[in-house]
Amino acid sequence: MSKTVTSSATTRYFYPWPISLVSTVDEDGKPNIITIAASSICSSSPPSVGVAIGTAQYSLTLIERTGDFGVNLPRAGQVSEVDYCGSHSGRTVDKFQAVEWTPQPSTIITSPLIEECPVSMECKVVQKVPLGSHTWVIGEIVAVHIEEELLGPGGTLDIPAAEPLLAFWGEYYGLGEKIADWHHSRTQT
Repeated sequence: MSKTVTSSATTRYFYPWPISLVSTVDEDGKPNIITIAASSICSSSPPSVGVAIGTAQYSLTLIERTGDFGVNLPRAGQVSEVDYCGSHSGRTVDKFQAVEWTPQPSTIITSPLIEECPVSMECKVVQKVPLGSHTWVIGEIVAVHIEEELLGPGGTLDIPAAEPLLAFWGEYYGLGEKIADWHHSRTQT
């Protein structure tokens, strides 16, 4: 199979990633939301997540002040609210009020969570890595809030019921069907 080599380095060919809504709070207690299209689990022990936030973003300033943030995973059916939160600045708009979402108090961190999201994680900043246009902010997950009806046997998350929302260069996608479990090839000899 032949491949084309592009003339410039780009991330446009990296496959879709999950949308995260990062929730923060300012010094006056006003909550804020930013839509993040680049986030990932960084470590399982300690449990950590990373989010790429533009260096000029208002939310990055708020995270630097509080040392914490919420990571909220929306449903695909919330795409209009997600898009709104990624298209407006919290400097001038109260996004919680605009999309009619509820700031959910956290149990450990200062920043609120988003009550309407099926999965929310409280994160304490452990590292910030400046990478040019974005800063990779890594937070240790100190508490997780999950809608009870999404929990299966042994506390596993029912992924199809959670309806994850994915992003790929200006487009939103839902999740396809499950293909296989990790390490399934070990049982095939």
